[in-house]
Amino acid sequence: MRILVVEDERSLSDAIARSLRRLAYSVDCCHDGREALDLLAVENFDLVVLDLNLPGADGMTVAGATLLTNIHLPNFFKGTIYQGQGKAVCVPGLNCYSCPAATGACPIGSFQAIMGSSKFSFSYYVTGFLILIGVLLGRFVCGFLCPFGWLQELLHKIPTKKFSTKKLKPLTYLKYAVLLVMVVLLPVLVVNDVGMGNPFFCKYLCPQGVLEGAIPLSLANSGIRAALGKLFTWKLGILLTVIVLSILFYRPFCKWLCPLGAFYALLNKVSLFQMKVDNDKCVSCGKCAKVCKMDVDVTKTPNHTECIRCGMCVNACPTGAVHFRYGFGDGKDPMKKTILEKNTEETK
Repeated sequence: MRILVVEDERSLSDAIARSLRRLAYSVDCCHDGREALDLLAVENFDLVVLDLNLPGADGMTVAGATLLTNIHLPNFFKGTIYQGQGKAVCVPGLNCYSCPAATGACPIGSFQAIMGSSKFSFSYYVTGFLILIGVLLGRFVCGFLCPFGWLQELLHKIPTKKFSTKKLKPLTYLKYAVLLVMVVLLPVLVVNDVGMGNPFFCKYLCPQGVLEGAIPLSLANSGIRAALGKLFTWKLGILLTVIVLSILFYRPFCKWLCPLGAFYALLNKVSLFQMKVDNDKCVSCGKCAKVCKMDVDVTKTPNHTECIRCGMCVNACPTGAVHFRYGFGDGKDPMKKTILEKNTEETK
């Protein structure tokens, strides 16, 4: 799988590329929107990781160009999906197998398919893949590599009154219940006459499947459209609810319901990609906690399970005390110097 990383913060771009290359992905990097557009015009990429605030051309323009250069785009008009060898490979984020433009498979869907199979009892490949991604990146995947997280980000930018989720923190534990019950237990315990279980999360709860799969396929394929019933209506209702909540609250599905986010959250504290706070530079101004939309105080819990490594706290810190770190131990972090120099220049 070939990935393009578009990030103007060079140290962060290098850390992302290094993590992905350790997973045997082919990675190209560029640092402004115009350069990304030039690359997309002549090269094919399976995945693009980009910042929305880019010099040269903004992230939305690059995202539009990425969609238009997707080699599977004609499938939207044919009402079919890609079923080649690429679907044997999982992608890090929540990306429905049934999306006409999808090149890889969703790890949650793949895990349920194998757990519910009559031939296999455990998914070693998918579990190993998820653990590897979790150890290398943690919930950085939620912040930068998940298309449904990106959609929620865009919806939250719609100008309207916003509500805090700080008083709703108990709801963050729901996603662990979804992971345990709907992804692991039900596909194994509730089976039909031939010993096969249903992918309960994908079938009854996941809004991404309706958005990426059911809606575009039914629009182009009359046979699929004729087969839509109560289950589609139920899932469409969930999708619309998530859309409305995403406008009012920041990433509600990521915070409360996503089993993939729950799995990565379990590995956030041991992930190689972490947040670090230099106590010698921290002045306890509280700006990092104020800007965090995931309700995390990075000075108290730098690698909290809800931290998605979005970098808002890094940009808000006036002294450069908060920074990214990749690797074991304290180590010398190239990001630390870059961010501190950037803040110093802005102060001048």
